[in-house]
Amino acid sequence: MPEGNGIHRWAARHEAAFAGKPVRMDGPQGRFTDSDVFDGRKLERVLAVGKHLGYDFGKDRILHVHLGLQGDFTEGSGPLPAVRGALRMRMWSAAKVKQPAVPGASKRHGWYSSDDGTGHLDPEQVAWVELRGPTDCSVYTNEKWQQLTERLGPDPLNQDDPERGFAKVRKSKKAIGQLLMEQDVFAGIGNIYRAELLFRARQSPFTAGKDVSDAVLRKMWKDAGPLMQAGMVDRRIVTTLAKDRPRRGGGVIAAEDAHYVYRRNGLPCRICGTKVMKMEGFAGRNLFWCPVCQAEENKA
Repeated sequence: MPEGNGIHRWAARHEAAFAGKPVRMDGPQGRFTDSDVFDGRKLERVLAVGKHLGYDFGKDRILHVHLGLQGDFTEGSGPLPAVRGALRMRMWSAAKVKQPAVPGASKRHGWYSSDDGTGHLDPEQVAWVELRGPTDCSVYTNEKWQQLTERLGPDPLNQDDPERGFAKVRKSKKAIGQLLMEQDVFAGIGNIYRAELLFRARQSPFTAGKDVSDAVLRKMWKDAGPLMQAGMVDRRIVTTLAKDRPRRGGGVIAAEDAHYVYRRNGLPCRICGTKVMKMEGFAGRNLFWCPVCQAEENKA
């Protein structure tokens, strides 16, 4: 499932590509039957909160998209490609699809989820996007969107006040590693950021929320914004400091150097050398942590 950095990045790309002009939309698969509500209307803006996208067409018409575990976008320049697979929704610029594809740059059927940040179209060159496999793709009213945002916790990428989330943590007996995954506590934080924020704060994932110090909560929140903002730039989540990477030269950071604990189970901790641990199904996802750096008796 994409985390908040990906959702905000797509919102920015789609707004740059389509906002301010009428767009065309259809649902070739037949499961999105409300495309005519938006087809031919001007897209005003694209909203992002947590893991939710809202395409605001004005007059109480918002297209809500939640990608869930399987959803993803593709994009490209030039003419629309042939319909393939379980294509839920297409959105395109009528003017742009009449233009030739950008030579060597079009990412036709290049999945955003496997995007490494290279060989991209500029957002303004994107002529069409396709959506497959979302949990939700439906019409929202302004009131329904507002109800959604009120249910969600503060989003680090929207410069929200974190106190609502802190208050829930302070009252909870649930483990902090579970609370970080609950979108009504903090919106947009997913499994990678969960593991990495906890490690960077040297916080055990198993400590009850009520027992986590304010200093640790504020450190994780202060970390979350810049890390997620950086993750918007090229769809890579890099959480390690340069001094903790074995390859310290310039250039692109190697994938194996990007994280402290996420998917590093069985490998030595970058700080203390202890074997990184993995627990399956913790808050529905695999949890990764260092049992020494994140021992429960550690105090910030």
